[in-house]
Amino acid sequence: MDNVFLQRGFLPEADPLTSFPAGSELGVLDEIGRDLPSLLYDRGFRKYARGLSIPLWPTERNTPQDLAALRLYYVRVGFLASAYINQVGHPAATLLPHNIAAPLCRACELLGRPPILSYDGYALYNWRRFAPDGAIALGNIDTIQNFVHLYDEHWFILVHVEIEALGAAVLRAIAAAGAAAVREDSDTVNQCLADIEDTVRGQTEVLKRIPEHMDPALYFKIFRPYIRFFENVVYEGVKQESTNFRGETGAQSSLMPALVAFLKIPHRPSVLTNHLADMRNYMPAAHRALLEHIEAMPPVRHLADADAFNGVLDAIAAFREVHYGWAQQYINRQTDDPRGTGGTPYMHWLRQLIDETRAWQIPGSGTFAA
Repeated sequence: MDNVFLQRGFLPEADPLTSFPAGSELGVLDEIGRDLPSLLYDRGFRKYARGLSIPLWPTERNTPQDLAALRLYYVRVGFLASAYINQVGHPAATLLPHNIAAPLCRACELLGRPPILSYDGYALYNWRRFAPDGAIALGNIDTIQNFVHLYDEHWFILVHVEIEALGAAVLRAIAAAGAAAVREDSDTVNQCLADIEDTVRGQTEVLKRIPEHMDPALYFKIFRPYIRFFENVVYEGVKQESTNFRGETGAQSSLMPALVAFLKIPHRPSVLTNHLADMRNYMPAAHRALLEHIEAMPPVRHLADADAFNGVLDAIAAFREVHYGWAQQYINRQTDDPRGTGGTPYMHWLRQLIDETRAWQIPGSGTFAA
């Protein structure tokens, strides 16, 4: 497993770039990004956006040294595209103008992902530290780009960033457990499982903090619409036929899929599993490759003590239960539409994931919550 994952989890190998160099022609994107939350209050925003001159990303700039700047470019243009299509207070647009569509499609092609703002651009590449030598944790991080001025949106994103930062410990334990499984080393496997359980429970405590600075009504009405899916959208001058793309959603995080792959949790084939498989297309290519690597690792269930294995399952189920509760409070109570930002009937499927995680327990443990 690449050392970047062991040290940073699914966050980028270095803190995200926050702006383009002084004098760069791409600096106009920093100005647009800075002004975007104010511009979106204007009924003439879409007309203004159609008149913007956005430099295309140079196709020859596709080396590892260019990656941080390319990610920032994707964040800026991805936010602008989603703002245009889903401007609050207006019907969803069905045509993304060429001056936005062409830059977005080029950047996303180079990144190997669909041309829409996803979890990586909304969260993984969208944070900075106040104290560069401090923790990647709430209180020491802020966002780079937002749709609205409300701190509620900052908080929503930053909770996910801290959870992702904690995920590095999960990946280290998965790597160690995989090596131990090859040696048939039960003691090390059990220690790794205990470490994973502790970390996931820590991530759950972070997730529980969502209500501290995020109001359900403001979330649902003011900034959630901007991360919705694109439905029947034509990318002018780039894609001739209308297309649908899934919006930003936590299901595009690689953390839970990594745990499911490591523990070999079986989820019955369904529209849900097809949806989760499709969500991988919205993950960075390196993350997809790591998930495939973890899936190919030997199982550990037969080497594990029931309490250790079931403790991890219980921690995962508890994390999903908290997420289910927030989905109920922040989305389901606000609308009759059963679709989430990814365009799926999320409540039924979230419940299924919880139930099937609990069903994978090893019999004989006294610690697993029924």
